[in-house]
Amino acid sequence: MSEVVVGLLGFVCIVAIVATLFQSRTLPSIAFIVYPAVLAVVLVLGGYYKIDQIGDLIKGGFGSTGPTAALFVFSVLFFGIMTDAGMFDVIIDKLMKLVGDNVIGVTIMTTVIALIGHLDGGGASTFCIVVPSMLPVYKKMHMRPTTLLRCAVLAMGVLNLMPWSGPTSRAASVLGIEAGELWHTLLPIQGFGVLLCLAHAYLAGVQEQQRGAGLHGRLAQEEGDIALEASAEDAAQKNELARPKLFAVNLCLTVGVIALLVWDQFPSYFPFMLGVAAGLFINYGFTANMHKKIINLHAAPALMMCSTLMGAAVLMGILVYGFSVDGKAVIAKPGTEMEIISVVTCMANLIKMVLPDFLGQHLPIVIGILSVPLALAFDTDSYFYGMLPIMIAIGAGYGVAALPVAVAMVVCRNCATFISPMVPATLLGVGLADVDIKDHIKASFLYVWAFSIICMIFAVIIGVMTL
Repeated sequence: MSEVVVGLLGFVCIVAIVATLFQSRTLPSIAFIVYPAVLAVVLVLGGYYKIDQIGDLIKGGFGSTGPTAALFVFSVLFFGIMTDAGMFDVIIDKLMKLVGDNVIGVTIMTTVIALIGHLDGGGASTFCIVVPSMLPVYKKMHMRPTTLLRCAVLAMGVLNLMPWSGPTSRAASVLGIEAGELWHTLLPIQGFGVLLCLAHAYLAGVQEQQRGAGLHGRLAQEEGDIALEASAEDAAQKNELARPKLFAVNLCLTVGVIALLVWDQFPSYFPFMLGVAAGLFINYGFTANMHKKIINLHAAPALMMCSTLMGAAVLMGILVYGFSVDGKAVIAKPGTEMEIISVVTCMANLIKMVLPDFLGQHLPIVIGILSVPLALAFDTDSYFYGMLPIMIAIGAGYGVAALPVAVAMVVCRNCATFISPMVPATLLGVGLADVDIKDHIKASFLYVWAFSIICMIFAVIIGVMTL
C-alpha cells in the first residue's frame, strides 16, 4: 500500500469521525475507537502494517494519554468534592456581587482569568482554573457554557505563544533557534491577539445579552423561579454535604493543588490525587461509607471523560505513531529515523504533493488559512514535527524563508489548539464544562478561524509574514 493511499485513508478517517460527531450518531469515545480500528484493519490488509504492530501503535497511544486519563478522573472528583463542600458557592456570590447583572463583565472576566491562568502554558491547568470557577456563574446568568469555552480557548491560544509553551518550543527546535528568539518575533502578534480576544469577549457578552441572558434577563423571566431552583431533594442533599465553615481551608487546598500543578515537579494527576484524599478527610472525616457516597456522586462524569480519552488514545496511536528503525512505536521527531512513517506523516506528504505550484510562493498565507481546519486532524507533535519540516522544504523550493512559514503555523494553529479533539486538554475542558465536543467545535470553529486569519493579516501588516 502506497503512502498516498495511506494519507487519503487518514483524511477519510478524520472526516468520518467529525461527520459522525456533528450528526450525533454516537459518543466521541465510540467514534474514536471504531473508525481508527477500521482504518487499522484496512492498513493490515493492504500490507502497510502487520497485525502485531497495531497493538504496539495502540499501546503507544495509551502511553501518551494514560497520565491525562488519570488527571481527568481525579480532577473531576476533586472539583466535585469542592462543589459539594460549598466552596464555589461562596466564590460565585463574590463574583456575582462584582459583576452584578453585567453579562459582558462575565465574558471579559472569563477571558482575563484564562489569560492569567495560561501563563504557565498548561492547557489542563488553565481549564481546571477557568471552568469550575466560571461555569456556575454562567448557569446562574443563563449563559451558554460553549461561550465560556470559546472565550477561554481564544485567550489560551494567544498565551500559548509563550516561549515555554509546547507549540513555540517545538517550532523553534525545528528551526534550530532558541524559543525565546522565536517568541520575540511573535511578541507583537501576541500583544495584538490579547486585545483581539478581549474584543471577542465583549462581542460574546453582547450576543448573550441579545439572546436574553442575565441574572434578571429575559431568559430568567421565561424559565421562571421554579426552573431556577433545585428540587427539594437535591437542595437537602446539598445542605447535607455543604461545609461552609471550611471555606478558607478548602480554598487553600484548591490553591495548593493548582500551585503544585503549575510547579510541574510531579505528574499532572498527582496533585489532584492528593487533593481528593485531603478533601475527603477534611470535609467528611474518616468514614469509608461517606467517602464512597461522595465518589459515587461524581463517578458518571469521571467515567465518561475517561472513556473519551481512552478512545482518543486508540485514535492517536493508529494515526500519530509510526515505527523507528529499531522497531519501536514512536512519534517522529527531528533526527528520528523511521522504518514506517505514521498515517499523519503520510497525510502531510499528501498535502505537499497536491499543493499547486502557483501557491508555493505564498506558502505562509496558504498554511495560515488552512491551519485551523488542519488542527482538527493533527496533534501538536505531528503538526510541528511532521508538517513544519515538510512545509519549510516546500517553501525553500520557491525561495520562501523558513521563519514566515513557522510563524504562520505557530500563530494560526495556536488559535485552534483547544478546539482540536487530538489535544487531550480539549477533552478535559469540554468534560469539566459538561459540553459535547461537537457543540464546542460548532460554537467555536468559525470564530477561531476568523481570529487566526485576523492575526495573520496583522503579521503581514507589521512585516513578520509576506504575501
